Amino acid sequence: MTNPSLLVPYYEHPSERPEAWSALVGAAPCLYGVVLNPASGVGEALDPAFAEAAGRLRAAGVRVLGYVDTAYGRRPHAEVVAELVRHRDWYGADGAFLDQVATAPAALAHYRRIAVAARAAGAATLVFNHGAHPDPGYEAQADLLVTFEGPWDTYRTLDLPVAAHYCHLVYAAPADFRPATPVHCAVPGTGAHPWGTLPHLLEPVRCEQPVR
Repeated sequence: MTNPSLLVPYYEHPSERPEAWSALVGAAPCLYGVVLNPASGVGEALDPAFAEAAGRLRAAGVRVLGYVDTAYGRRPHAEVVAELVRHRDWYGADGAFLDQVATAPAALAHYRRIAVAARAAGAATLVFNHGAHPDPGYEAQADLLVTFEGPWDTYRTLDLPVAAHYCHLVYAAPADFRPATPVHCAVPGTGAHPWGTLPHLLEPVRCEQPVR
């Protein structure tokens, strides 16, 4: 079985791209988790199509991570936690993907409170998407830190730290490219909506091979 190495932020509606969501379910052995993002967050009401997709992923053994934007520490604690709880209650999310997480030590206390509340609400897996390398203090708060998010043209010029609990998310990437971290995602998408494309590694032949 392949290592579950792909963290997939796939931001397309299941009713518009059902074949892509079926591909995600079929690639369950490859997946570290799938980020569920119904409406740039959980939205104002349950979306049955996302609920069905989340149920299929969970039945296949895939972590479902509810997306919440934290606005680099500007969103109040109560708003973030309420959204996490709705992800759990509406979609059965068993983890959380916190986006736009601050990198500076000044926000550590804020995110520590969020992490404690997320765990209490049932988030077995907690991912912080900093998009850049953060202060080391954040490492104790989450299971996985996204320490790079950006285009391949930028990524290939950098010499970034690599660790088992770091993740790199790279878009506009060529098909044969693999980010350096054990957990990662590389997609062909470009422009303002790169995460509307599936990662190259979800091609069926590639999923049968050991992930490097």
